[in-house]
Amino acid sequence: MKRLQDKIALITGGAAGIGLETARLFLAEGAKVVIVDLKDDDLATAATSLGAGDDVLCVAADVSSVEDTAAYVKAALDRFGRIDVFFNNAGIEGRVAPLVDQKIDDFDRVMAVNVRGAFLGLQHVLPGMIARKSGSVINMSSIAGLQGSPDVAPYITSKHAIVGLTRAAAIESAPANVRVNSVHPSPVNTRMMRSLEEGFSPGKGAEAQKQLVATIPMARYGESIDVANLVLFLASDESAFITGGQFPVDGGLAAG
Repeated sequence: MKRLQDKIALITGGAAGIGLETARLFLAEGAKVVIVDLKDDDLATAATSLGAGDDVLCVAADVSSVEDTAAYVKAALDRFGRIDVFFNNAGIEGRVAPLVDQKIDDFDRVMAVNVRGAFLGLQHVLPGMIARKSGSVINMSSIAGLQGSPDVAPYITSKHAIVGLTRAAAIESAPANVRVNSVHPSPVNTRMMRSLEEGFSPGKGAEAQKQLVATIPMARYGESIDVANLVLFLASDESAFITGGQFPVDGGLAAG
């Protein structure tokens, strides 16, 4: 039996990086998958990459919009009838700059996507799970949600907020047998890290990467599959008694 056989999984930020890798893994483990992302072109490319036909639904949405959130959840329910797993993954990195130089519009955008978007997703997905007394939510945070770091204060703030949101949602949902956990990756080889590397060392992103790798005990960045494997465990029935937890996937970074 596959680990997600016949389950319906919804993934925001699903068109690339960790979200796309998780969609691919979920499909291999028997799930039907709804992937949500901002741009139709990115979703079309992702769908071609996944090649799973009727087992994949792509929905374009801005996760910070109440209307778009309601629409992507409705699309999932109209197509598949329920949502068993919600990977609340969409997020942006924001600008690299000292806190005192951050622009309020940039701060607001990071909070809108990373916190408001996660909150809205929970608000629209949880009622169905609670009514069925079954479901697993995995919120995407970051090692940045467990530690401080200079020059990315909006991102750090947003990822710490996910910890509180996860704990509150877990306590509220536990009586209905619905689990809510968060995952906390260290740097992962994705577009986001290329952007951050360039922000930390303009024109010398490779040097920034070396410096970041040097802080990780396992001496490498994570790969998207490293995170996807953890998300799969939390999505599966193997984690039936786990809720309200924060799970690093970081090569030992948080242990230092």
